[in-house]
Amino acid sequence: MTTTIDIVAAVVHALSQRIGESRFSLWFAGKTIFVCTDDQLTVGVPNLFLQDWLQKTFGADVKSAAADVLGASAAVRFAIDPELFQAARERQTEAQNKNPSAESAVAGIPHSTAAARQRPARQRRWRLLQDFVVGSCNRVAHASALSLVEAPGDCPIPLVLHGAVGTGKTYLLEGICAGLARRFPDWRTLFLTAEDFTNRFVQAMQQQKLSTFRKQFRDADALFLDDVGFFAKKWATQEEFLHTLDALQIDGRPVVLTSDCHPRLADHFLPELTDRLVGGAVWSLATPDRATRLDILRAKAFKAGGLPNDVLEFLAEHLRNNVRELEGAVHSVVHLGKMSAKSVDVDLAREALGDLLRHSIRLVNLEDVEHVVCEVLGISRELLFSKKRQWIYSYPRMLAMYLARKHTSATYSEVGTHFGGRNHSTVVAGEKRVRQWLAGNLTLQLGKRIMPVGDIIEQIERQLGG
Repeated sequence: MTTTIDIVAAVVHALSQRIGESRFSLWFAGKTIFVCTDDQLTVGVPNLFLQDWLQKTFGADVKSAAADVLGASAAVRFAIDPELFQAARERQTEAQNKNPSAESAVAGIPHSTAAARQRPARQRRWRLLQDFVVGSCNRVAHASALSLVEAPGDCPIPLVLHGAVGTGKTYLLEGICAGLARRFPDWRTLFLTAEDFTNRFVQAMQQQKLSTFRKQFRDADALFLDDVGFFAKKWATQEEFLHTLDALQIDGRPVVLTSDCHPRLADHFLPELTDRLVGGAVWSLATPDRATRLDILRAKAFKAGGLPNDVLEFLAEHLRNNVRELEGAVHSVVHLGKMSAKSVDVDLAREALGDLLRHSIRLVNLEDVEHVVCEVLGISRELLFSKKRQWIYSYPRMLAMYLARKHTSATYSEVGTHFGGRNHSTVVAGEKRVRQWLAGNLTLQLGKRIMPVGDIIEQIERQLGG
């Protein structure tokens, strides 16, 4: 006679076979309860976060496993189990009542080398969200950062902030970390670079201290990791970080990461890790526009003692790369003014920033657009210039013509002539199509990856401006 226990065991076995024992152990074992009644399987969970995550990630697998055992008509539902909920609350209360960790509330795990012990620790100057200059280039990312600090339990995990160098990713990372440390002083919050995570992982393996390493990271209340792109090709580190992310995600503990590109554009990453990163919230920080550059310059100049408005206007017009460049420009102008005892004006700014101004002016031509489009899309020049009209040939060409019109001074006719001898109306139509794609948030195939067209264009533009 088959008992309910036997049926549940069969479902558990079928599910474990489908998703793998390691993933079942991580996400289901000890965290869920399976209950079978007639032809319905109920998966009991401790909280809404895990309910939503399991349903989204493993819902199809659970249904298939139930169908294997109970029949094709088997129904599956995920629900909060009162006993699991109460046990989770008790564990949370116990953790909050523990004595504060010997590590600081905001900590990178200290190195154990003699040199590190002898060298006095430098106090990190944490930047704050309220001082961040907000513009159209970063508004959504900043709003998401504020939301996480106000309600960390309601935000997607992980939060990924991506953009070029000097767009404010690390600033927001620090701001979120500092904000959470103020609101929850007993939290054990870890802030470090992906390189540091990798080094500590390798050291733990060499010293056979992986269990200690895992406890340090997986017991954290929040994790902040800068420059996750460093993990490229480091397969063992990626696998370890994936399990760390899973462990934190189960309990809804915040994880915030920065990257120089969208996770879908990151090369040499495990598909499972890429999927996990895009499963959270992914926000872009773009190069600041002129209005934002001017606001940033005003904020930097105020701290440095002030600069005339015409000088700030001049700097905002001529320096377009990133925030660090703007900050350095303010310091250079102020310093030269003090050293030379000259009045600070546009002429002095030109003198202080001569080389920087010359290097910041980069003219983009049609050959630049052609080269970068081919590089980012992974296509040949022959494909881009082909006369064929199939989609695989036409969409790269339309992107190239759109970007050529946006970033060069070439006329429609000149763009058409360059890209395979097309006429004026073909370029106009192509530009219009790309604008429609952007408005509709169309996704395109990029190698084996599917990406929003806006993210692909952003990647191309980032390289054009480099």
